Amino acid sequence: MEVTSAVSKSIASPCLFSSNPSFSRPNLYLQSSFNSSHSQPKRSSFSPLSLSISSNPSFHLHSKKNVSGSRSFITRSSLDDTSHSADEAIPIEKRFPAFPTVLDINQIRDILPHRFPFLLVDRVIEYNPGVSAVAIKNVTINDNFFPGHFPERPIMPGVLMVEALAQVGGLVMLQPEVGGSRENFFFAGIDKVRFRKPVIAGDTLVMRMTLVKLQKRFGIAKMEGKAYVGGEVVCEGEFLMATGSSE
Repeated sequence: MEVTSAVSKSIASPCLFSSNPSFSRPNLYLQSSFNSSHSQPKRSSFSPLSLSISSNPSFHLHSKKNVSGSRSFITRSSLDDTSHSADEAIPIEKRFPAFPTVLDINQIRDILPHRFPFLLVDRVIEYNPGVSAVAIKNVTINDNFFPGHFPERPIMPGVLMVEALAQVGGLVMLQPEVGGSRENFFFAGIDKVRFRKPVIAGDTLVMRMTLVKLQKRFGIAKMEGKAYVGGEVVCEGEFLMATGSSE
């Protein structure tokens, strides 16, 4: 009979055996039921297309016919759909907040002695005089160094990134409460400088300078600086600033 052959095939299938060691021989669990005539097994009431991934309700199985007529399946996350629709509801020009302004360009010019074309700090977004500062430099194609560095590939020179960081260090130290003034503040040295990635026109250079050690007796300030683009470090190093007398 067909039923006998079907049952014998089921018994031969290893995936239906119980793994309980208390039994001397494997047990068989048949989940198929037979009709009164026992002529053939009942068919399952569900089809493969009605299956869903129950272990994670946030995923759903979708099917669609392609050009050839065969079905292809795509697993999509409902969380992705929600976040995607939420992003579409807000225009892209309104999704990202602007940098705060702690010191604008006029206040920066009151502290730093640099002027065009060598003032490389546009805005201070965090400021703790004598301790640290975070500032930004908007890198544009109109910067005067791009025509020569390089005409076919505009890349910000690494030495200018170091200079921009040093100017942020000047903003940290050129304050009366820490004994600084722009008449006696000089760039004394650099160490362990590394350039991680190129900075190109259109980037926003975010620079953090932090005072590590101040030797008032010798007028030397040691600072640590890092520059970022899009949250990734593009330049870093250690800086020495001379805050002694200019005489």
